[in-house]
Amino acid sequence: MNGVHDMGGMHGYGPVVPEADEPIFHAPWEGRVLALRRASGAWRRWNIDAGRHSIERLPPADYVRMSYYEKWLASCISLLLDAGLVTPQELASGRRDPAVPVATPPLTADKVAAAVAAGGPTERATTAKPRFAAGQTVRARNINPTGHTRLPRYVRGRLGTIECHHGAHVYPDSNARFDGENPQYLYTVRFAARELWGDKAAAGDAVYVDLWEDYLDAR
Repeated sequence: MNGVHDMGGMHGYGPVVPEADEPIFHAPWEGRVLALRRASGAWRRWNIDAGRHSIERLPPADYVRMSYYEKWLASCISLLLDAGLVTPQELASGRRDPAVPVATPPLTADKVAAAVAAGGPTERATTAKPRFAAGQTVRARNINPTGHTRLPRYVRGRLGTIECHHGAHVYPDSNARFDGENPQYLYTVRFAARELWGDKAAAGDAVYVDLWEDYLDAR
């Protein structure tokens, strides 16, 4: 999906200024948003890629204005509404609708540590053979999907070199649409900085991007 969220190679936003000794949370509400996102995600009414796409669908002005956890909260609200886990009336009032049955939460406090430790592995078994090998030159496809994708705009149409593959993983484009996991090989691709940004880029610089097979063509 093309949008303001895809800022990896976009000019005009100024330098990235790391925050020294940055805390895990800047305020207690950020931790609560993380907990809310974990707890609601345990219902398994959406997946990580659909969750990412819900952030991409934020209005551009809001996306640029919002902090990281503000985006997460806005995303969580839209996901909960879309899944029917809360109603607009409950959201507006902050109170449960007595006409809606109370459901037992799938993730309770005693299960959190184990759930966090388990993570959400995306590697899948496949009998397919990798289409590309280390050292091979490939070109990132110049696609402009309306849905979710993990192919950054700034590498589309550019030449790169396969560094390695990481096995088969869930394909985010189809997973975000709930069209199946469609596992395929995931590669680390090296793009020379000058291939991406022209001769003014430093000659020895490069960007490494992890890309799925469907994002790449053999040169």
